[in-house]
Parts: sequence; C-alpha cells; structure tokens
Amino acid sequence: MLNNQSYNPDVLTCLANLSSDEVFTPPKLANEILDQLPAELWSDPEARFLDPFCKSGVFLREIAKRLLAGLEEKIPDQQERINHIFKNQLYGIAITELTALLCRRSLYCSKIANGPYSVCDRFNDEFGNIRFERVEHTWEKGKCTSCGASQDELGRGEEYEGHAYEFIHTENPQEIFNMKFDVIIGNPPYQLSDGGAGASASPIYHKFVKQAKKLQPRFLSMVIPARWYAGGKGLDQFRDEMLNDRHLTQLVDHPIASDIFPGVKVNGGICYFLRERDREDDCVVSSRMSWTSDTLKRPLNQFDTFVRFNKAVSILQKVLDKNLPSMSGVVSSRKPFGLPTNIRPSGRGNITLYANGTAGKHLRSAIDKNLDLVNKWKVFIGRAYGEGGEAREYPRKIIAKGILGAPGTACTETYLVVGNYDNKDEASNMLMYLKTRFLRLLLSLRKNTQDINHDRFQFVPLMDMTEQWTDRKLYDFFGLNKEEIFFLESMILEIE
Repeated sequence: MLNNQSYNPDVLTCLANLSSDEVFTPPKLANEILDQLPAELWSDPEARFLDPFCKSGVFLREIAKRLLAGLEEKIPDQQERINHIFKNQLYGIAITELTALLCRRSLYCSKIANGPYSVCDRFNDEFGNIRFERVEHTWEKGKCTSCGASQDELGRGEEYEGHAYEFIHTENPQEIFNMKFDVIIGNPPYQLSDGGAGASASPIYHKFVKQAKKLQPRFLSMVIPARWYAGGKGLDQFRDEMLNDRHLTQLVDHPIASDIFPGVKVNGGICYFLRERDREDDCVVSSRMSWTSDTLKRPLNQFDTFVRFNKAVSILQKVLDKNLPSMSGVVSSRKPFGLPTNIRPSGRGNITLYANGTAGKHLRSAIDKNLDLVNKWKVFIGRAYGEGGEAREYPRKIIAKGILGAPGTACTETYLVVGNYDNKDEASNMLMYLKTRFLRLLLSLRKNTQDINHDRFQFVPLMDMTEQWTDRKLYDFFGLNKEEIFFLESMILEIE
C-alpha cells in the first residue's frame, strides 16, 4: 500500500513550487537527508518524528516507508503497523491550510485523516497528526515581533494567507503537541517581505532552527539557504551559533541550488545539516556540485566565516600562515566620495566622475568625503557583481573588471575604491592583482551574494604593489601544489 511501486510515477517530484521562498522538497533530496540519521531509528516503535513546516508531506511520507519496513518484525500485522506509525510516531505542522490538505493526502492517502480512504483507521478527526492552526502576526511599529514581517505587506485581513507560521509564533513550541520528539526534520520557509525597497525580504529560516532547538530533539535536520555562512541581514548571531555548535556533525553544501531544486533560484546556494543532541565532534562537511564532490571532517569555526569549499581550506591556511596584512584595510567603505548611486555626471566641472554605466565631467565641489583621494591614483571596482549563486555554474569571475582611476577622478556608490597611490605603476599593479584568479578565489570565500564590501577582502593578502603579481608568481610565493592550483583554476575564470 505504501511501497515504492505505489508512487511510480511520484507526484511529489512534479509539484510546482509555491515560490522561491517556500520550496517543495523533491523525494530524492528528502531521502538523502534521511540517510544521515542512524538506521536503528527505523526499527524503534517509540521514536517520534516532527516536520514543523510541512508543505508536501514528503519527509513524513518517506519516514513512514522506512518505519513500515523497519518495524515489520516487531509489528507483523501490516494494518496494525500502519496504525501505530501514523497515530503514534509521525507529526506535522503545515504552513498553510492548502499544504495541510496536501500533506494528509501524501501521508494518509486521503485529505481527511479519518475518511474512508485513509490508510490509518485510528484517527478520531479529519486532521490526524497534521496540524494547521491559523495564527496572527503581532504588529509593533509596522513589523511582526515574532518574524519581522511587514504589516503593509501581510496585514491584509483574515481572508488572505498571513504567513504567520505557528511554529515560530508560539513562545513555547512544546505546547503545540505537548510531547518530546526524537527527530525534527524539514524544509522551512526561507524569507518574508520586510517592507523595504523593491523586493526587499528578510530571512526567517534561522528562526525555525532556533525554535526547533528549544524542543531538544535527539536529531535536528533542516534544508536552509546557505547565505548564513557570510552573516548579514540579521544572520550574524545565527552564523556564530552555528559555527561554534559542536553538536553540528554533518553539513552538506550545494553552492548551486538548482542542482537539488530544479528550476529554483536561491542565490548563494542551499545546505542541509544534522545536529545531534547527544554528540559533540568536528563536522563532516560535504561540498557538492553537478561536476564535483568532496568531503572533509573539520571544525566549522576554523575561520571567522564558513569556508564552504573543503579544497580551499589548505590554500587559505597557507595564505594566513604568511601573516600578511589584509587587503580589507585598503578597500573603501560604501559611498567612498559621499555620492549616492543615482548621481550622474553633470557634464561640467574639473573632475571625472564614474557613475553607473557612465563617466563624465562633474564639479569637485560636489565631493564631500575623501576629497584627498581625488588627486590620487586608485582603482575602482563595482560594489556588486551579479553572478549571484545561480546565474552560471563554476568557474566564475566573482568581480567585474576594475577601472584605473587617475588623479582628478571620483565615483558614486556604484563603485568602491581599492588603494590609493602617488604613481600610476602601483595603481596599475593593483589593477593587475585584482584580475588574478588567486585573489578572486580568496574573495569568493567571503562572498555568497552579489554584494562586495571591504570585509569580503579579509582573506586577501595585501601584497607589495611595487611588484607586478601574476597567478604563477602568487602560486610560487604561497607554495600552492598542483592539486590546489587545479581546484583554484576550475573555480575562477580568467579576466583578460
């Protein structure tokens, strides 16, 4: 009844995603995640499983299949085994009323848990163990106090879906089912509109992780965006907690999200993890792309940010062992000359202003910041470079070509200023250095989004700019071996 043949073809492999924020999990991925759990769970009739953000019910369905096989000896009668598993072991909290119906249909083979077509005949109501209770946001100054959602975007009345997810809008999540769980597993919603400009959105997936930890399950596993590696936008504390959590024993990283979510774009990629309450250890990190995969056991807090590529760790360590100053110290902050990105050259004046896609004459008197840099040689680089996490597979460029800024030049916030020099040769050498694959690999280790700032250059060593630096010269200087060079050049495209 619930064997593999019953689901061939499997409708859950064909569902269209609700959005790029609420992504259905393919059955293949769900099983890869379940494979991380110890095999003895599937023969434990007392083990309880919770998916606190059900969408298609795929995790609970695949768990049910494993329990049906694993408990056959302990509960030989098939119907008795089905009743026991669905009534006592599997629980879910749906994210909407629609997904609650879909989950019940996937799990019980009926959208009504106690209906005539349900495979379990022990439920007393139509909901079974798949719960959906509409809750409301608590608004304060236009934001939800629990999830940060925008009142303008989601305060639309009861006739609309509010995306106030019960699991993170309940102060004590244990009150929802009043029980302990051995395994909490699933794929939470990723973000909600925060009412900012354009399509601005704030991450919320980390709130589900933190809430699940309150329940202290033996095993916690979730699929979440990988942008937390670099922190930012409310994720700095979450990143630090994750990197220093010795209970995080497995982390599988997919830099290209569409490798596992076909047709879905999630900039920065996707990861899933396993947290074991009763075990502390270094983490087994697997980096997987369509053309390569590698695994390494290492501490997640080896560096101040998470280095997602195992093969980059030895390269970075060789760089850090040289104890050279960081290049972040010579990269300007945002708005290096105080001019916002919407400023255009006025067409008159005594300096050249580089703006978004153009350059022209502008008044020096308009510069109200870093006026001393105007008369220096320098390099301009774009503050954003839109490869993102999905625009192309590797190798990538990471940054666009730099611009040599002569004395008498400035820029809007479209650009950052890198270095300042008294002569053209040193500025030209910096421009050449920025083109090297070596520099751009180190930059990429802190760049999970299109945005570039001075912190992204923290791993990049500041070299002597009286010298010209090529990749070959850098490989020799830092003692990179053939394997490290091959990896580096497979990840980073040449810039002419």
